[in-house]
Amino acid sequence: MARLSHLLASAVIAALNGCAAPAYKVPQVAATLPAAYKEAGPWTPAAPADAAARGAWWTVFNDPQLDQLETQLSAANPTLAQAVARYDQARAFLAQARADYFPTLGLNGSAGRSRQSADRPGGNGHSVQGDDFVVGAAISYEPDLWGRVRNQVAAGQAEAQASAADLAATRLSLQAELADTYLSLRSLDVQARVLDAAVANFAKALELTQARHRGGAVSGVDVGQAETQLNTARAARSEVAAQRALLEHAIASLVGQPASAFSLAVADQLPPLPATPVSAPSVLLQRRPDVAAAERRAFAANRRIGVARAAFFPNIALSATGGFETTSLHRSLLTTPTSFWSLGADAALAIFDGGRRAAGVRAAKAGFDEAAGAYRATVLEAFQEVEDNLALLNHLAEEAQQEQAALEAARRTEALALTRYKQGAATYLDAVQAQTAALDAEQAVVALQARRLQAGVNLVRALGGGWTAPVAADS
Repeated sequence: MARLSHLLASAVIAALNGCAAPAYKVPQVAATLPAAYKEAGPWTPAAPADAAARGAWWTVFNDPQLDQLETQLSAANPTLAQAVARYDQARAFLAQARADYFPTLGLNGSAGRSRQSADRPGGNGHSVQGDDFVVGAAISYEPDLWGRVRNQVAAGQAEAQASAADLAATRLSLQAELADTYLSLRSLDVQARVLDAAVANFAKALELTQARHRGGAVSGVDVGQAETQLNTARAARSEVAAQRALLEHAIASLVGQPASAFSLAVADQLPPLPATPVSAPSVLLQRRPDVAAAERRAFAANRRIGVARAAFFPNIALSATGGFETTSLHRSLLTTPTSFWSLGADAALAIFDGGRRAAGVRAAKAGFDEAAGAYRATVLEAFQEVEDNLALLNHLAEEAQQEQAALEAARRTEALALTRYKQGAATYLDAVQAQTAALDAEQAVVALQARRLQAGVNLVRALGGGWTAPVAADS
């Protein structure tokens, strides 16, 4: 008898191990993670402040207008609202899965009057009619012997956590998009200021050239060149206005407002480039919400293997019913003579299903392989984005210094060319070329400043921004 009990216990343990999900390990991206980023440069802060709160990361730009817009985005952006709804839905699905841990209880009642035919078999020519009143309850329960419910709940909880990370990723992406668009708009404001100054200078140069032409000092060619230069600058100014309008409309949509009812006042300067603390590469995997979401989905896929394996074992259900039944309400319904009850257990096991369950296990394993591949791809993309923006910030910083030096030289050349032209020692073509070179250099400086700010925004996003690890969904 003891040997039989031992064999039975061993069989149960083997069955439980056979239907369990495989032991889960976070998919490996590389044998070892690098100790530092390859593209980190001298501008990177030496003491990273990764532990510092970075929720409202855009405040480092010290721009009250941007702060206000980011607040409006959090409150009214429709894409963010969709992500919140998806997270709420994932939590509801988790609650549904957890409900299978508990028995199902139901109440029922009926009242009826019926008449049986006199010609029924065994009726002996006599019809029978009567009342039937029933009040009862039923309870059913499916023990989770094979881990199906347990694995479903684990998968549902991981999906809810992934949805929370998706929400954080969506919020961060929208915040970064708004900051990037806003800084682009401010860059156009500065470009407009530069072009306005150029138009004013070119208009004065045209007046000077026309005066000299009237005096016979220069030919009409110089006048034509001056007019061309002025109108080209005016056309560039109109193009900047058109591009600014499009960016303003994009910002309106991001903050949840109709473009027709939204406007931003012009600001003629860009904020300084803030320093972004850069943590170690290993911390990146903990800060990026999209990495967290991909890892949780890999875990959920792992648990679904256990759900698929549980289909190979019998479904066992326990049930109980009870209540009271009487044919007349003149007698007391809730008495012992009118009571009834039943207890039972059911077991069902499919013997042949044409390979359906085996295919389900293979599909679940393939789903895990897919989720593991998606996790590795997300991690590699995260490292690439950080390295990309570090490289941009480092090289653009060098380029900005060089472009600033070019601008200063172009301004000196412009002043000298105009002086020589006024004195009749140079042609107007020399002055035009010098003025055009100075304008191009100044626009390049502004564009580089904007690109550096945008790279800074993208670096914050690549590093995980203001994301904090989502609280594990528990409802």
